[in-house]
Amino acid sequence: MHYFDAHTHVNFAAYNEDREECILRAKDAGVGMNVVGTQLDTSTSAVALAEKYDNVFATIGLHPIHTSRSYHDVNELGPSFAEASKGNGGQEGFTSRGEIFDAKAYEALGLRPRVIAVGECGLDYYRAEANTKELQKKIFIEQIELANKLGKPLMLHIRNAYEDALEIIKAHAKVKGDVHFFAGDWEIAKKFLELGFTLSFTGVITFTRDYNEVIKKAPLDMILSETDAPYVTPVPHRGKRNEPLYVQEVVRAIANIRGDNLETVAGQMSKNAHRVFMLE
Repeated sequence: MHYFDAHTHVNFAAYNEDREECILRAKDAGVGMNVVGTQLDTSTSAVALAEKYDNVFATIGLHPIHTSRSYHDVNELGPSFAEASKGNGGQEGFTSRGEIFDAKAYEALGLRPRVIAVGECGLDYYRAEANTKELQKKIFIEQIELANKLGKPLMLHIRNAYEDALEIIKAHAKVKGDVHFFAGDWEIAKKFLELGFTLSFTGVITFTRDYNEVIKKAPLDMILSETDAPYVTPVPHRGKRNEPLYVQEVVRAIANIRGDNLETVAGQMSKNAHRVFMLE
């Protein structure tokens, strides 16, 4: 694996028509990938893909927005689910699909050899109501405890909640992991780096300079590349659905921002992924 996409969602509905082709395009280009679950069903499908394709690994967990009534994205669950949610009293574009975290079910998945992390878990205050934040914190802690038990790293999703997440991690985590789609400033970045967490960056760095300071200042061995596909498609593929193959553009952008050699950065990104996720 010359490149590694540390966070992708080819298990989502957006790939129902060409999932295998996407995975094999990446494989042909030397791209390995970590397919990340957001609920029990997408975690289960991530594991199934990891057990079918040798360039695929899986992460299992419950996304904070799915711990209660959440925004519905057709790329994740498909248009048919949006229609069904209307019949259950939901508004168009929303669903009451709040999932109770089933620790035993997730532990059973997490014991599978191709599962390399727990997540994406964390805190997301972007659309959260005040009364849902405590539930997010509770389930975040439960997933940290699962990661501790399994001895596998965390895949963190944190949005508008870095300080609260840091407090919880310091109090409960015995494992390290990765801060997916890091969007904080350098002061926040340093706090995660001091705890031994890597920071991963997406295709958004190809069309904004907001992340340049952190990418330049962070040690190269503490950075991971990801696509978060099907979202945030990098330049020069803007306007198309994202896919793991395009992680190459993220690595190229990291090299350009840092002023480093592309081959050096690509090699280090792959080494970092192998270390963080304990890949054989």
